[in-house]
Amino acid sequence: MNQPANEQSSSPQPLTGKVLVAADFKSSYKPIWCPGCGDFTVLSSITKALAVMGIAPKDCAVVSGIGCSSRIPAYTTCFGFHGVHGRSLAVATGLKVARPDLQVLVAGGDGDGYSIGGNHFLHACRRNVDMTYLVMDNHVYGMTKGQPSPTTEPDWDSKLSPGGTGVRVFNPLVVALASGANFVARAFAGDLHGTADIIAKAMQHPGFSFVEILSPCVTFRPEQREWRKVVHAAEVQVTDDAARAARRLMTDDGFNIGPLYAGNRPAYQAPVRSACRTVVELEREFVL
Repeated sequence: MNQPANEQSSSPQPLTGKVLVAADFKSSYKPIWCPGCGDFTVLSSITKALAVMGIAPKDCAVVSGIGCSSRIPAYTTCFGFHGVHGRSLAVATGLKVARPDLQVLVAGGDGDGYSIGGNHFLHACRRNVDMTYLVMDNHVYGMTKGQPSPTTEPDWDSKLSPGGTGVRVFNPLVVALASGANFVARAFAGDLHGTADIIAKAMQHPGFSFVEILSPCVTFRPEQREWRKVVHAAEVQVTDDAARAARRLMTDDGFNIGPLYAGNRPAYQAPVRSACRTVVELEREFVL
């Protein structure tokens, strides 16, 4: 479903001739995030990206774990799977390998993806299965009332961490690159169209694509409203040189927006085997 890196165009190309709009991908369930949450815009960016690419809802699956951002599968008309905390990438990997015809999106947050799900994150990058991981990073555990997350600044003072944790922040983009992700980018939830464009490019790129989306939590981190003033377009063009990308990311201020690395490593291809047993034969094993 994805085109090779050296054939990518500047704008995502529709996969079908049918005209789709963002509303085609929005379910009847109304989001229950806090007013002002960046995840509202991320959801709109996802549906817009799917519409631009012309992917029918039946041809896409959205997988998530636990957290505010992980509610997204219920708010789309695509196939959805709401998994357990930190295990979304394991579920999505199995799904994509079993159903390579599906466009697989994984939605999560900084707690779900980098803490309890950190080990799965490393190996999903390493395996390079053709799917897209969107992490809405707000530097806090929002659903469980404001605890520090792996990306929380060490000096962030709060009632639950007086004086801050003093622990160095997790750098997801550097880790993704070092672990083998084939596409690494950052977006800002406050830019609906820009985020939609980055998500579409990530879905088009072969292999494991990782997009960190800065998604403010105005309830527990109201100071993040200022992110709108500090985010900026990356001053350098996307590169396919991992060493060059690593140097850029190690000196990154955390607010560069856009694709930062687009590699050319071949995506993982599962061996095709014929079924050794029929469904009826498998069902007999579960008869009590």
